[in-house]
Amino acid sequence: MTFQGVRWFFNRCFALPQRVGLLPNLTGLLIGTVFFAFSLTPSLLPRPILIQGVLSGLSFSAGYGLGSLLVWLWSYLQLPSLHLRWARVIQAVASVLCLLFVLRFAWQAAEWQNALRSMMGLELLTASQPFYLGLIVTLVFLLVLALARLFNWIMHALAARWQRYVPLRISYLTSFLVVVLLFWSVIDGVLINSLMRTANNSFKQLDALIDDHLPRPTAARQTGSHASLINWEELGRQGRRFVAGGPGDAGLRDFFGQETAVPVRVYVGLASADTPQQRAELALQELKRTGGFERSLLLLITPTGTGWIDASSIDTLEYLHRGDVASVAVQYSYLNSPLTMMTNQAYGEETARSVFSRIYGYWRELPKETRPRLYLSGISLGSLNSDRSFDLFDIIDDPFHGALWAGPPFRSNTWRRVTAQRDEDSPAWLPTFRGGSVIRFMNQTRGLDQATEAWGSFRLVYLQYASDPVTFFSPGIAWTEPDWMKAPRGPDVSPDLRWFPLVTMLQLGADTMFGIAPKGFGHEYAPAHYIDAWLGLTEPEGWTEQDIQRLKQHFQPEGRE
Repeated sequence: MTFQGVRWFFNRCFALPQRVGLLPNLTGLLIGTVFFAFSLTPSLLPRPILIQGVLSGLSFSAGYGLGSLLVWLWSYLQLPSLHLRWARVIQAVASVLCLLFVLRFAWQAAEWQNALRSMMGLELLTASQPFYLGLIVTLVFLLVLALARLFNWIMHALAARWQRYVPLRISYLTSFLVVVLLFWSVIDGVLINSLMRTANNSFKQLDALIDDHLPRPTAARQTGSHASLINWEELGRQGRRFVAGGPGDAGLRDFFGQETAVPVRVYVGLASADTPQQRAELALQELKRTGGFERSLLLLITPTGTGWIDASSIDTLEYLHRGDVASVAVQYSYLNSPLTMMTNQAYGEETARSVFSRIYGYWRELPKETRPRLYLSGISLGSLNSDRSFDLFDIIDDPFHGALWAGPPFRSNTWRRVTAQRDEDSPAWLPTFRGGSVIRFMNQTRGLDQATEAWGSFRLVYLQYASDPVTFFSPGIAWTEPDWMKAPRGPDVSPDLRWFPLVTMLQLGADTMFGIAPKGFGHEYAPAHYIDAWLGLTEPEGWTEQDIQRLKQHFQPEGRE
């Protein structure tokens, strides 16, 4: 390509009309470069190079679009323009400043990421890979630019036709609204729906796969056995893992050195019945068949989107109560949690409400002296749907005993209200609410005993890490610095994290979808912290401090202290 060709391409892609005075690409490139540099700063979790590239590309595109909008607005308002000679001088100076700005942030990017990795015990990066980062950023920006120019071309083409019949500005306004509707219809009605159908079919096929190392249960008391009301094949991948997993009687006997009660695990897969109400009824009947209501503690688990249940939560509870636990869960989706929230969030809530209504309704009719203590639990989307599964007015005369919700999403109404109304001087990442008489929060460093009020018989516990983007992401971060970023910060949050308009929201969005974290950070909740949570919530008897430490060591991953 000749020099003239390169110059033509550059001008066609980036230049605004000369009448503006300030060349169009200057403002866009300036703001885009600033956004790009800010995207390299640390957020809550370390990011892979591919995700960093896409994030930086979107940040640069957002900044460039904002700059272009400001230039257009300047021209539209007919404000004074710079002389072309001064514009060229400013362009040259700004280009140098942009280059220095990018180099400064790029130099520290690897250091910031390694500081996060070191804090979380992850392997450090050996190279920053700037070439691959630049390539990904360029490709993302060109794609966004092409879509923007296609939008602009269609809008002007429509406006040119409508100018024959309506005034100029009305034609452009109408064209803009029509093209927005057109693009949204294509994206939401065609692209997203096609992707969701493909994803649902893929997850459904994955859910149907039967692992060879998970043989069908043989004991009649187990869900999925020949005596069970629920077929083994219809449990789904996560359901089969749940009912076949856990310590079982052998694991408990080895740990305690004596015979213990045998835990009851009931699971109903999405393919087990046609409707949420039918699956809820099936769960109740299977729970009655397996003797679940004869245990001293009954746990109603709301799984995540795929039907996954955090083994660290249920396994630790079964150890703490020496197997005298029954647990039940019902699947409501094949998709993972982010996709479920985008497509059929209401279906998950409907299932959770159906299951709670059916099981709680049966439980409350049992004699209070002999019925098990009833608790709720869930992680991530499971905690959100668990929170929405009951109405306070329906249980106030005979409440269940409590709930443990780990990593609650920011959309959780109870969590948001309690956090906003927290006691004075308590941080947003670990609030104290009304002295802790009903609701208490805990993390890696603070347990449930830091409260000024006595804990009643009805107890709600939130287990959350300050570095969990699922909990602390919010669209409002695009224009407002969140309270959890203000001092003092959580112990697992980088001191180098800074708030930037729009960019921080994109960073946390990337952390939510693709962030990397070991157990004890981010959205990966460690067994030791579940143990502390269940201890405070359910108060099992017969445990000494030495016993608790031995149990935590039992769940400690090999090679980590």
